[in-house]
Amino acid sequence: MAGVLLWVVCPKGNATALLSLIPRSGSKPKKRSFNRVSAISSAVANPARSSEQRVYDVVLKQAALVREQRGRRALDLDLDKTSEKADGFTDWDLLNEAYDRCGEVCAEYAKTFYLGTLLMTPERRRAVWAIYVWCRRTDELVDGPNATHITPRALDRWERRLDDLFEGRPYDMLDAALSDTVSKYPVDIQPFKDMIEGMRLDLRKSRYMNFDELYLYCYYVAGTVGLMSVPVMGIAPESKASVESVYNAALALGIANQLTNILRDVGEDARRGRVYLPQDELARFGLSDDDIFRGQVTDRWRNFMKDQIKRARMFFDEAEKGVSELNSASRWPVWASLLLYRQILDAIEENDYNNFSKRAYVGKVKKFASLPVAYGRALMATSKLI
Repeated sequence: MAGVLLWVVCPKGNATALLSLIPRSGSKPKKRSFNRVSAISSAVANPARSSEQRVYDVVLKQAALVREQRGRRALDLDLDKTSEKADGFTDWDLLNEAYDRCGEVCAEYAKTFYLGTLLMTPERRRAVWAIYVWCRRTDELVDGPNATHITPRALDRWERRLDDLFEGRPYDMLDAALSDTVSKYPVDIQPFKDMIEGMRLDLRKSRYMNFDELYLYCYYVAGTVGLMSVPVMGIAPESKASVESVYNAALALGIANQLTNILRDVGEDARRGRVYLPQDELARFGLSDDDIFRGQVTDRWRNFMKDQIKRARMFFDEAEKGVSELNSASRWPVWASLLLYRQILDAIEENDYNNFSKRAYVGKVKKFASLPVAYGRALMATSKLI
């Protein structure tokens, strides 16, 4: 994500009112243990405690929260209907305004995704907007116009602010929208904290020795988004897939998107002194940082890029298995995002792997052509994912 950070701080007089907007749910469910399902990618190295295994612990926790909610079906928590009937809000108009502002930000900076969310139920749509805006604001801390002034201490303050909004103490209107969202859906705080940890990595780390290190970074800055979103988008009632497998697919889409970002932005990152490519794999193809800084497309570079693109597509393939397991009204924006990002890899190939001076992008014609394809796939029945 990139662009101008939009801060909408509530007037001082509204601070107390914001606290009354957020209904708090009961105590969080206890963590349960589950049998490990298949790993996302065989491309990840497997030391005693690999990054993939560490991330999978978070997947299990998210799955536990969803399973806990499913176990409380007797309460009939119809999130898409009951919120409009809530009488306990003293400032419902203010909360609606906060969600509307989130929608405006999403429409401005993620147009295609925003169009897809319009097919979702109003409650889920607004919740997805709130999550998107928080992720964007977090990303802008280290990748926005004020990034040079951001320190680890500033990220610590941002994390404390996250703790507060999860406890029903939002700082501003956009925080209030997310605080309301996490009070309604089985969303755990850990993926949000992990995204902040990814921002900390960007402040102190500019090289990744192997794919295990890079995988963890990709999870922090992008895979987390999938874990945040699945509870809101919902799993189709008719789905026979395990909750863990759906979360694995969402995680895979985040990893795939970030790997694509990295491959697209090699030249741009190099000009900032950053190399987000596994150092050991560069060496295996006879390449080094110096080759990247020179920015010359050679046969060695082409072969290296073919290998990297192949891995990114493997993660997209894994992600596709889970999209059809989502609630039917939530599938279109996910399919649209997946298909559009896959085409960025195609564009890199069309540029003869020159990601030093040419930016791979999907033109408007191809973007619009992808939307009906994504919609068609969104109408398909759930798959055999287990």
